[in-house]
Amino acid sequence: MRVVPTRSNLLQQAALPVLFLLLGVIYASWAARIPAIRDSLALNAAQLGIVLLSSGIGAVASFPLAAWLIRRHGGRQSAWLTGLVLLASLPALSLAPGFAGLLLAAVVYGAASSSFDVAINAIGADAEKLAGRSIMSALHAWFCVGTVSGALIGSAVAGMGVGPAMHFAAIALLFLAPLHLCYANLDKDELDPRGAERSFAIPRGPAVVLGAICFSGAVAEGSVADWSGVFMKDRLGVGDGIAPLAFAGFAAMMLAARLFGDRLKDMFGARRVICTGALLAATGIFIAVPAFNTMTTIFGFAIAGAGMAALFPFVYSAAARYGSTALAAVATFGYSGNLIGPPIIGFVAHGWGLQTSLALLGVLCLFIAAAAFLARALD
Repeated sequence: MRVVPTRSNLLQQAALPVLFLLLGVIYASWAARIPAIRDSLALNAAQLGIVLLSSGIGAVASFPLAAWLIRRHGGRQSAWLTGLVLLASLPALSLAPGFAGLLLAAVVYGAASSSFDVAINAIGADAEKLAGRSIMSALHAWFCVGTVSGALIGSAVAGMGVGPAMHFAAIALLFLAPLHLCYANLDKDELDPRGAERSFAIPRGPAVVLGAICFSGAVAEGSVADWSGVFMKDRLGVGDGIAPLAFAGFAAMMLAARLFGDRLKDMFGARRVICTGALLAATGIFIAVPAFNTMTTIFGFAIAGAGMAALFPFVYSAAARYGSTALAAVATFGYSGNLIGPPIIGFVAHGWGLQTSLALLGVLCLFIAAAAFLARALD
């Protein structure tokens, strides 16, 4: 007799993918409206770089708190608490009255997003162990669904003349109820009573290599997210409605590639897939950087997204084999790179131009390919 899934079972199955989706939407919503917020506050490239750097500082500083929350309260409770702060931080970014206020809001946003990312990846690692098969690529595909949706929504509302404040407030309100439903339907955590005694850990041994690869990949992905729209607007003269399409193409191709990620890993191994993907990402960046025209530039960023697709889910899966502490640490290194990389691009752009700074991302992808080729910890 066929068992019909109950409403409760469906909600349990959907809870974790929805959390990854939520993070992707928030991430892309902020990225899509960076040009508008920059223009509204009249920030130059260096000032915008400082704002993005403050997000990175918030992410790095939040790591001891994120680790403590997971050990003290578990991933489920941590995702709920940090998710609430994350939803509140998004409108705060758009309501900042000036440069100083935006810096403060960016610190809170960086801390909340990093902590939420660590929490949901910890839940995902536990779910993968229970499932007895690789599911991390599929979960990260849901993050891509969120980034694609967030980028397209950002493009649409910007084209309609909707300001970032109304846009961000609507996103936060829209996801408040789903966040609570996910929290209510996730399995309760089985806590280690000794876990709360430890509040900080860094990767050791093979996890150091995984952390370095994850950090480098996050620098590249975060820089594309935060600067591709600005690059499109400044180099090609497109409007606010077209500028987010570069990141939308990047995220869309990343999503498409992640749908096949687990199968490719079984066929060729994680190390070979990440190495080949990084070479493809470098090619895409080098296609986009000359900015020949709008379509070619979007195509280049899209190719880069396909190449970067395998990196995070496979690195996280490899880190999980060394325990939840290693997974949380590697995930935090990744998110820190995601938030620290864009400000570096801003500082380089201020001195040598945005084309030069984005070209460096192609070189970084070549480094990732070499590091992945040598990282036996991935297999």
